[in-house]
Amino acid sequence: MRFSVITIFPEFFDSPLSCGILSKAREKGLVAFRFINPREYSTDKHHNVDDRPYGGGPGMVMAVDPLRRALDTLPSSARILVLSPKGRPLTQDLARDLAQEEELALVCGRYEGIDARLEQLCPMELVSVGDFVLNGGEAGALCLIEAVGRLIPDFMGKDESADEESFSSGLLEYPHYTRPEEYQGLKVPEVLSSGHHGRIAAWRREKSLEATLSLRPDILDRALLTGEDIRYLKGLERTRPGRNLHVALVHYPVENKSGQTVTTSLTNLDLHDIARVSCTYGLGGYYICTPVRDQQQLAHTLIGHWREGYGLKANPDRGVALARVKVVSLLGEAIADITERTGQRPRVVGTSAKAGTLTFAQVSAWLAGDPVLLVLGTGHGLHGSLLADADGTLRAIRFMDRYNHLSVRSAASIMVDRLLGDAG
Repeated sequence: MRFSVITIFPEFFDSPLSCGILSKAREKGLVAFRFINPREYSTDKHHNVDDRPYGGGPGMVMAVDPLRRALDTLPSSARILVLSPKGRPLTQDLARDLAQEEELALVCGRYEGIDARLEQLCPMELVSVGDFVLNGGEAGALCLIEAVGRLIPDFMGKDESADEESFSSGLLEYPHYTRPEEYQGLKVPEVLSSGHHGRIAAWRREKSLEATLSLRPDILDRALLTGEDIRYLKGLERTRPGRNLHVALVHYPVENKSGQTVTTSLTNLDLHDIARVSCTYGLGGYYICTPVRDQQQLAHTLIGHWREGYGLKANPDRGVALARVKVVSLLGEAIADITERTGQRPRVVGTSAKAGTLTFAQVSAWLAGDPVLLVLGTGHGLHGSLLADADGTLRAIRFMDRYNHLSVRSAASIMVDRLLGDAG
C-alpha cells in the first residue's frame, strides 16, 4: 500500500517512519510513502500556502489553489482523506475498510483550517482521530497510518496479532504478563501458567469483557457477544453509575395549558412504567411527588398490590420495580431523602420541552461523582419556580423540532437511556 501525505511539514514523519514495525514494513516493501508539499505548488513568489480569513478573525487559512494543484498529482485511484475534527471517527472498522485500498492520500491541514472550497472541488472524506484539537493533521495522519498499516498482511509478522488486540472484536484487550512470575508481591494469574488452552482462552475473554464494561461500556452495544458473554456481564459484581441517578415525577406545582399553577392526578401507567425504567437501569430511586392525600393513598394501594397482594404472585418482577418508588408530598422531601441516604445533596436537573441548555453529556459527567435528581413534570410542565431553583434544565429531547410532545413516561425512558445507556 502507498500513503501519499500532503503536508507542509514532511520532516514531521522522519522519525516515526524510520523506527519499529513501520520501518521494517517499509524495508519489506509492504508500505511506501510519498510526501507532497503544497508549497511546491504555490504560484506565490514566496511559496505561501495560507492567507487571512474572509470575515476577519484570528489566524490564517490554508489556501485552496496550492492544495488543489498538489492533489492533481495523485492517481485517480487514490482515496483522499482529510484529517479533520469534523470528520468520521477513525474506528477499527474504518481502518479495515481503508486497508483494502491500494493508495491513501492524507491531507494534513494547518493554521485555522483549509479553505472550504477544496471539499467542493475534490472528492475527499473527512476523518477524525478524536474530539480534540491538534496543531495540524500530521499527528492524526500518523495514527491513521499505524491503524491501517498493521492490518496489511505480513505487516505484524503474525496476522493473529492484529486480530486479537483492542477493538478488533469490539472489546478492549485482556491484560498481558511476562517474566518474572512474581514482582513486588504481584503474581501472574495462575491460569496463564496452567498450559490449559481452553481455560486460558476463557479467562482472557472474561478479562476483556470486564475491561470493556469498566472502561468503555459505550462500545458494548456494537460488540459481537455470545450468549455466554452476556450472562457473564450480567453476573459481574460492579458499582453501577445509574445508582447516582434518581428520578422525581412532580404533580405539584405544575402548569396547565393556560400557564396556571395546578395539581395533576396520578396515573397508573406513569407509576408503573417509570418504575420499570428505574429498575432496568439501576437508578437510586423513583419519587412520586404529590401533596394530595388521596393521591398518595392511591399510589400506596397500587404499590401494595404488586408488592404484597395478588399481584406479587401474578407478576413478581413488577413488585421488584415498584419497590423503588417512594411517595412524598413535595420535591423538597425527595431532595432531603437523597441527601440523607447519600450524604450529599443531589444536583437537581429540571426538564422542559420549551427550555433548557444542559446537555446529556454534562449531566452524565456529574453522575461520575455526584447524585443527580432528574425532575419530570406532569400536565404542561414543571412550574417556573422549580426550574428556577434547579441546578440547571436539561435540553429538550427534540430541541430542534417544532413538535416536541412526548408522554412523560416516554420522555423518562429516552432521558435515562441517554444519560446511562450501556454505561449502567
